[in-house]
Amino acid sequence: MTLTFDELRRIKHELPSGSMQRIANALAVSEETVRNYFGGTHYAQGESAGFHLEPGPHGGIVVLDRTDILDMARSILHETRETA
Repeated sequence: MTLTFDELRRIKHELPSGSMQRIANALAVSEETVRNYFGGTHYAQGESAGFHLEPGPHGGIVVLDRTDILDMARSILHETRETA
């Protein structure tokens, strides 16, 4: 899957508090791995989650090897909007 880095960061910033831990628990990965997926660089505490960045406009193009973290983040955003 590809999207812009700015779009990926927008999704991360819109997530409600506690979402990183919720995603991590549901997918059996560390919270830092989820943060790294959204552009973090804490590889000593978490793993890379298949995040590849190509320079370009809007922060560059991100190629994601896995979509489960993004899918869950979007699902949380959808839930949040429905209850608002």
